[in-house]
Amino acid sequence: MGEWQVEGYNAGVTEIGKILVVMGLVLAGAGGVVYLLGKMGFRGLPGDVSYESSNVKVYFPIVSCLVLSAVLTGGMWLWRWWSGR
Repeated sequence: MGEWQVEGYNAGVTEIGKILVVMGLVLAGAGGVVYLLGKMGFRGLPGDVSYESSNVKVYFPIVSCLVLSAVLTGGMWLWRWWSGR
């Protein structure tokens, strides 16, 4: 069997692996938060639009998306500020 390792190849795969693990942990944490909020009775913020009829149930989390966007934008701004970029 021939070797097909290229210089820097393993480092690249290792970095991608680390990124995937971190992304998985973040996604699992977010899922846990959403699960716990649902168990505590959170059904959305005031201003979220929901429509329900006999056959259809539609939910538009407009205000929740705006709040989440503001929180994530603020978090990314703080991260860049702290990292000195």
